[in-house]
Amino acid sequence: MSQPIITGIASFGMSGKLFHAPFINANPHYELRAIVERHKEDSRERYSGSKLYRSFEELIADPEIELVIINTPVQTHFEYAVKALEAGKHIVVEKPFMVNAAEAEAVDRLAKEKNRFLCVYQNRRYDGDFRAIRDVVTENMLGELKEVELRYDRYRTGHSGKDHKEGNKPGAGNLHDLGAHLIDQAIQLFGFPEAVFADVFTMRKNMEANDYFEVLLYYPRPFRVRIKGTVFAKESPYPFILQGENGTFLQQRSDLQETKLLEGVVPSVESWIATPEGFDGVLHTTINGEDVRKQTRSEMGNYMDYYEDVYNAIRNGQPNPVPASDAILTMKVIDAALESSRERRVIPLV
Repeated sequence: MSQPIITGIASFGMSGKLFHAPFINANPHYELRAIVERHKEDSRERYSGSKLYRSFEELIADPEIELVIINTPVQTHFEYAVKALEAGKHIVVEKPFMVNAAEAEAVDRLAKEKNRFLCVYQNRRYDGDFRAIRDVVTENMLGELKEVELRYDRYRTGHSGKDHKEGNKPGAGNLHDLGAHLIDQAIQLFGFPEAVFADVFTMRKNMEANDYFEVLLYYPRPFRVRIKGTVFAKESPYPFILQGENGTFLQQRSDLQETKLLEGVVPSVESWIATPEGFDGVLHTTINGEDVRKQTRSEMGNYMDYYEDVYNAIRNGQPNPVPASDAILTMKVIDAALESSRERRVIPLV
C-alpha cells in the first residue's frame, strides 16, 4: 500500500468542518497533519492528533505536508495557491476556483511549471441527484435534448455574516458561490457553450453582492441550458428540469450528505447514508413507442469518492477528477455572465 498523503487544511470554517476534515480524517489514504485556525481552537476537539497552525505561511512551511487544502475565502485563493505551489505543495482549491478566469489560467500555468498536482473541489459532481441526471443524459432517455434548467434556490432574506461571500469584494455573490456548481455541472453534461446571456443583480435591500442570477447558455444545435439562483424561494420548483424530444425528467435536490454532516455523522469510504424510501424524481418519456411515466429514486452520493480520486491521481497516476482546465471554463462563463449582465448583450465564448 502506498504511503498516505500528508495533508493540511488552510481554514476550519464550515467547509473545513463539513467537507474536508471529516473525509480526510476517515480515509486511510490520508493523514490529517495540520489545520489552520487563526484565533480559535475548534479543531482540537475532533482532530487533536493534528497540528494547530495560526497562519497559512506556517502550514506551507511544514516540510512533511504534501497536499494543502485551500478552503479560505475566494479573494485569497490566488495568493495562497501561488504560495503553496511555490513551496512545492500539491493543492486542492475550493470552488469558486478563483475570482476570474485570468487568475485561474495563471495558477494552472504555475502548477504545470512546478509539476505539482492541482485539483478544484467540485463536490456536487458527487451528489446522488446529479448522478441521476447524468444517467438520464448518458443513456439518452429523453431523445435529443431541447431545454434544461438547473436551479439553486434558497430563502435567505438577510445577510449571512460572511462578507467574503456577500460584501463588496471581487468574487463575492451568489453567481460565484452557487452558480459555480451549476455551471460546472452544465459543462460536465453538455460541454462548453458557445455564448452566454445573463441577468445578474441584487434583490435584497442594503446588500452589495449579487444574490440573483439567470444565465442562458447557448449551444450550437437548437438547445438551451438555463442556470438560475435566487434567495427569495420559500417554495421552489424542481431544481433540475430536462426537456427532450421524447419527454421530460424532473429531479429534486435530494442528496443528504450535507445534512448528515451537519448532524455530526462521520463519513466513510463505503456508502455511509442509506437511500430514503421515497421517490425524488419523475421520468415521463417514450420508450419503444409507448408512453411511460414513472417516479424515480436516486442513490446517495459519496464525497469520499472525490478524495479517493485525488489519491489515485497523486499516487497512481490516474486522471485528475477536477483539473484546473475544467474550472477555467467555469470561470470564463462567470466572467461572461457578469459582462453580459452589465452590457445587456449576448457574449460569445468560442
